[in-house]
Order: sequence, then C-alpha cells, then structure tokens
Amino acid sequence: MDSKETSLSGSSSLKNSFAVAVDSDLEGVRLDQFLSRVLSSVSRTLITHSIRKGLVLVDAVSRKGSYRLKRGEVVAGSIFELPGIDVEPEKIDFPVLYEDEHLLLISKPPGLVVHPGSGNHTGTLVNGLVYYCQAIAGAGDTLRPGIVHRLDKDTSGVMVIAKQDKIHRILVDYFKNRLLEKEYIGLVHGILKQKKGRISAAIGRHPVHRQKMAVRPGTGRHAVSNWEVVDEFAGKMSLVKVNIETGRTHQIRVHMAHIGHPVAGDVVYGPKHAGDSISRQLLHASRLVFKHPVIAKTIDIKAPLWPDFREILEGLGWSQKPEYET
Repeated sequence: MDSKETSLSGSSSLKNSFAVAVDSDLEGVRLDQFLSRVLSSVSRTLITHSIRKGLVLVDAVSRKGSYRLKRGEVVAGSIFELPGIDVEPEKIDFPVLYEDEHLLLISKPPGLVVHPGSGNHTGTLVNGLVYYCQAIAGAGDTLRPGIVHRLDKDTSGVMVIAKQDKIHRILVDYFKNRLLEKEYIGLVHGILKQKKGRISAAIGRHPVHRQKMAVRPGTGRHAVSNWEVVDEFAGKMSLVKVNIETGRTHQIRVHMAHIGHPVAGDVVYGPKHAGDSISRQLLHASRLVFKHPVIAKTIDIKAPLWPDFREILEGLGWSQKPEYET
C-alpha cells in the first residue's frame, strides 16, 4: 500500500492531523474503513465522530463515512478527541467466568448499568472493571473503556471485556461482522403455539416514545432472533432460548413483545401488571461463543442463571436443567 500518513501531531482537542492519498489498493473502500486502516491506533468511535463533525475532508469536501473513495483523492483532516470522563475505580462484585492477559469474560449482575453516562458516573460495571484491572482503562474509548458490547441494566449474563486496545478493535469487528454466537434465556408471557421460530423484523426508534424501540418495517435496522421453547409453566408462561443474529438495542424484548409474548417483568414492552414477585425483566445472556483473537482456540462460555431468575422458575415448578446451572 502506497498511502502515507503525514504531519501527525496533536493538541488538547484534536489529534492525528493527516493527509493521505488513496492508492489503487484502497480504491472503492468506505471512508471510515479507510481511516481505520491508515490510522490503526485510533478507535473507530473517534473516527466516526470526527467524520460526523466535518473534520475529515476528501479533496477538501466533507463526506459521509459510507463514501466510497476514488484513486488519487486526498483524505485530510484531524481526529477529534472525545471529552473523557474520569472513571472512578469502585469495588463492584461480578463473577469472572474466564480471564487471560488479553480479555475477560464476566457474568453481569442484573440491575447494574454497564457504563457511566449522563447523571450516572459511578456505580457502573465500568467503574468495577477499572478497579478490578487497571489496564482496561486504556482499551477502547475513554467513555466506555473495555466495553465491546452492552446488556440492558436489568439483563444479566455473559459479557466479554477487552484488556487491550488492539483486542478491543478486534472484538468490536467480531460483533459488527456477526462472528460470535450469542444465546439468551428468557421467561416470557403465554404459551407459544410453535415450539421454535425465527423473527425477522427491522427495529428502530419508537416514533412517539423516543426512549423505546419498536418494530419499524422499512425504516428500522435489520434484526433477526431465533427462539426455541425450553419449558412451559401452568399454561401461562414459557421459558425460551433465543439466539440473535443481530444485536439491536432491546432486540429480544422488542421481538418477543412483537409476537405477543413479552419478556416477564419487562415494564417497558410488556404488561404493567406482571406481578410483584418479578422485579426486573427475566432475560439472561447465557452463552457466548467466539474465536479467541490471539490464541488458536474457541471460547465457549456459559453463565449460570442469576439466583433471582432461578428462584422464580422454581416457584413455577421448574425442573432444573444442568446446562443452565453450570
């Protein structure tokens, strides 16, 4: 590749000033992907943010990240440094399922927010991760160090955390390109007529309630969930296993509500009178399978059901299945 980075310098708010000519090897590549290759030390989050702010120009013209580059064009600009937050290390308990020098797999407790945000700077999983392993603070962007994917606050289960920035970029690509298997267990309302099925329904922001997601044919993003009934209880509830092919916000909750079987305890997408005994949505990320980004082996990690979930199932007469308890 003949492309060259030039004049890489920084300041308090901008870094990596550059001017790069597009050669024949990278002709036709998207602008955002091009920058990810030639500025390999910069996170994709910062690249996307800089393009959207108009800090990246192609032959002196602002372009979208999806713009396909032509041979001979010059991509020039600066990378904006997102304002960071000081993540306060806090001792927060979470089960460790697997750990090596490159990454960490944990079981996220229900009720725990994944990363700091507006009005929520402490008591998050990220605060606990930085306390547990200081190196995580340098992986990914400063807003969500180490975080490759998220679970809703009240969803429990397996999460993979990057300990190094290069591992973070690889794992982000895994999720973007669907190179992982993601399996969930959920308790839903009602008895499903079929014992397995596939839901392919685009998901987007709710047109009225902007904090919610909804099935939005034509305008939403492609989303696919595959479900299978594991058990049924008293003709009123079902335990289902769900494998997701995509990872949209609230995907399983929206899809199951869409087919008339919302997740138990989900006050956003389900009935408001679900019962006092269910205090959170009963959705659990039970399994994650992927190829380790460094060593030649497949990581296949299962997280046992969280105690509150198991207690509710036992109250419904559940005969425990070993694969969900180990």
